[in-house]
Amino acid sequence: MNLIRVGLVVRALRRRLGWRQLDLALKAGVSQQAISRLERGQATRMSLETIDRILAALGADLELVVRWRGGELDRVLDARHAALDDVAATLISGLDWQVVPEVSYSEYGERGSIDLLGLRPAARLLLIVEVKSDLTVIEATIRKHDEKVRLAPTIARTRFAIDGPVKVLRLLILPDTGAARRRVAEHAAVLDRVYPVRGRNVRAWLRSPSPAQSGAILFLSLTHPVGGRRREPGPHRVRRAAARSSPSRRRVDSASYLAAASPPFAYHSRRE
Repeated sequence: MNLIRVGLVVRALRRRLGWRQLDLALKAGVSQQAISRLERGQATRMSLETIDRILAALGADLELVVRWRGGELDRVLDARHAALDDVAATLISGLDWQVVPEVSYSEYGERGSIDLLGLRPAARLLLIVEVKSDLTVIEATIRKHDEKVRLAPTIARTRFAIDGPVKVLRLLILPDTGAARRRVAEHAAVLDRVYPVRGRNVRAWLRSPSPAQSGAILFLSLTHPVGGRRREPGPHRVRRAAARSSPSRRRVDSASYLAAASPPFAYHSRRE
């Protein structure tokens, strides 16, 4: 984050609103000195929460952008998402849905892209699939999914010539990792209302959607066949190898031998 640029933005917006630093400080719940430091780009010890609160008081949003080796970071992030897309499309098309990937839209000033759009024209059913390689901000995920579901009938009419009333279903696809499952469990109170169908019931729901249940969450593995029981291993962790055994030790068990033979830093795959 470029603190100097953030400071210039805060100062420009504050002056545009005709506020003093003290006025902004009172609205954001911080000290006037904090506003002064931020505007001068000297807020290296200020928390992101505080900076976000100051910008919110000005009616602005804080967005962090991470850059790494030019465009390579996008490819690293997109690789897992693309793999989930492929597995999900194979599964859904095998359950009697026509699947259209990456359906972009621009309706009523709202823009975006539907990861996968499932169609059953004869039954007048639409399936809006949101694929997430990492579930971060729950509220933002639900809000964007709501937008796509709301616009789905218009998209179906203009892009696929499906007129008249349609039933719109939503499906959230997540990687089958312990981290993703814990994240869903932590926010079950919110997610259960939007995505009530879980586990083994999801595939049955996709085959014969129930009018009373309009949403589901499906965990998909990237390392095992669709429908397999084993889950995808979590991210690799770098651990320091065990200390080398003393040369004077004559009896070395197999675990100690392997630790001694490993490089100083060894990659271990953590299975959830």
